[in-house]
Amino acid sequence: MRAKITYLVTAAVLVFYFVLVGSRGVMLIQSGTPVTVTFGIAVLILPVIGLWFLWKNTQFVRRANQLAAELDAEGGLPVDELKRTPSGRIDRDSADEVFAKRKAETEAAPEDWRTWFRLAVAYHDARDTARARKAMQRAIALHDGKPIPAP
Repeated sequence: MRAKITYLVTAAVLVFYFVLVGSRGVMLIQSGTPVTVTFGIAVLILPVIGLWFLWKNTQFVRRANQLAAELDAEGGLPVDELKRTPSGRIDRDSADEVFAKRKAETEAAPEDWRTWFRLAVAYHDARDTARARKAMQRAIALHDGKPIPAP
């Protein structure tokens, strides 16, 4: 719940910032000189890109949470079997062990979104966020029946 609140507060602050920057861009365009119009258009592009990025990430998180809820209802969420250091960090060898299991599971059933979901969690635990995101995107696409591009 705390993560959701943090995400919502951050998103709200970003939207406020985008509106503020966008209003400055409109003011520059209304000045009417070629230089200020050019700067105004450039300033308006930033909030548009930011809003698009925020929207795409929000959709990704929403879909990943839906898959997690569905997998939880099936009793298929991965169990946290990772060893931790005294400070609470995940032990690297333990993460590698679990990752090897998840990778083998995914290779055995590459068309099952559940295996890709669990692989994404394993990548995340191994602190490989880029691959975790790609694996989760693949899980979402498989779940939705969308075509999967070749890696």
